[in-house]
Amino acid sequence: MKCWSGYLIDLLGILAGSVILAVAMNLFLIPHQLAAGGVSGLAVILFHLLNIPIGLTIIVVNIPLFIWAYFLLGPRVVLQSLFGTIFFSVAVELTAFLPQATEDIMLSAVYGGVVMGIGVGLVFRFRGSSGGTTILSLILNKVAGLSTGQGLLGGDLAVIALAIFIFGGEAAMYAALSLFISSWVIDVVQEGLGLAKSVLIITSQGEEINRRLLQELGRGVTRLEGRGGYTGEDREVLLCVVASSETAFLKSIIHEVDSKAFMIIGNATEVHGEGFRRARD
Repeated sequence: MKCWSGYLIDLLGILAGSVILAVAMNLFLIPHQLAAGGVSGLAVILFHLLNIPIGLTIIVVNIPLFIWAYFLLGPRVVLQSLFGTIFFSVAVELTAFLPQATEDIMLSAVYGGVVMGIGVGLVFRFRGSSGGTTILSLILNKVAGLSTGQGLLGGDLAVIALAIFIFGGEAAMYAALSLFISSWVIDVVQEGLGLAKSVLIITSQGEEINRRLLQELGRGVTRLEGRGGYTGEDREVLLCVVASSETAFLKSIIHEVDSKAFMIIGNATEVHGEGFRRARD
């Protein structure tokens, strides 16, 4: 089990990432009507249309998603997203006094994407999430068999499509650029430049780890048999490929189930098959 200091570090990391994300919203995205996907993008649309506070929209939209996820995926998934969602919704209101950083919409899209990616990447790195389409993607993985990446992409594209009708095509294109940049930065902050990670796990708790990875990440696992060259003991060897944004969750699951598990995590240069298109270094 993780000690309290470890949980405190995770909370501080999620808080820092949430504040950075909120700053990106207020400095770059909100002033230029850049609805860069997700619940935050939907909040930008509602703010400019109806003057509904950004933080309020984030909380209200996430409540039914959290309830659905609680019954479908269990309380653990909800708790991983709850703190990030609360921190972000509060931080985006507390930093609303910040003036826009630039009048140039292109600079706002680029730098907004970079800063937003740093914030979300930190939240993911410390085993949290900002809720919204992240939770929705896990739900869709469970009920429809979509990969988490497909679910995230679908949610983001739906918000950008709505932005086209509300703000026009030009603003939506800049929002899409910001989303693309932030997605790349998230991967860099998470685990370097690799877009997917191959994970080799040597454990005595293969059945439970396999169950947790399938249930909570929706990722398949290849189960192999191995024997220690020094000890001669039989151990199960698990092979799993995940997106970079899922690596922190995977490590957390493995450490919780088997603190003595041996892991090797490396960049997957190319991945072909269900749940992945293609990943490059």
